[in-house]
Amino acid sequence: VFGKDVTLILILKNLSFDRKTVKVDMSASTILYTRRAVAEILKATTSVDLGSKQGKHIRLKIPYSHYGKYLTTDKRIQVTALCEVMHMNGVKLLVEKTIILEDTNIIIKIPRRVVVNKAVTLEISYANPLPEPVNRCVLLVTLMNQQVKIHLARLAPRERSKIYFEFTPRRTGPLQLQVDFSCDKFSHVKGFVTIAVAPA
Repeated sequence: VFGKDVTLILILKNLSFDRKTVKVDMSASTILYTRRAVAEILKATTSVDLGSKQGKHIRLKIPYSHYGKYLTTDKRIQVTALCEVMHMNGVKLLVEKTIILEDTNIIIKIPRRVVVNKAVTLEISYANPLPEPVNRCVLLVTLMNQQVKIHLARLAPRERSKIYFEFTPRRTGPLQLQVDFSCDKFSHVKGFVTIAVAPA
């Protein structure tokens, strides 16, 4: 989840009866959706001894403090592990994993029944998932081809807040509401719901 430390586990297994030593070079970078690297955020090397048919786990932890300022709006981290079996004429195995960090910031609550030409109030809650305060918070609400920009107070670390948004639907059928939350530390965290508007 965006704003939290990322923990990964690499599982190595020796499928043979011979004892093996594996050198593992691990690295992590923030990337764009095109897979182009933005910044290297972690580099680590370790060596593992594996007995006959033995398996071992290697933990890799990427703290938020390492990736936070380098993350793009794509919220992607690419992790690679180059595993080299020693004394085996350079037998190598490359393992890659792309992590897309999830947002759990926007929650939209709508009444059970929404009726045409009758005012309805929605609850929109938003959060700062980071271990540091955020400023210049803005919520952009898009509904019925209209956009409303709402300037919000700063949020303390891990704080969640809410606003109430009132509107009157002018036609029956599905309506899509989209919410876009931005601040000085991250931008374009989105949430949306489809509202079923019933006849009067």
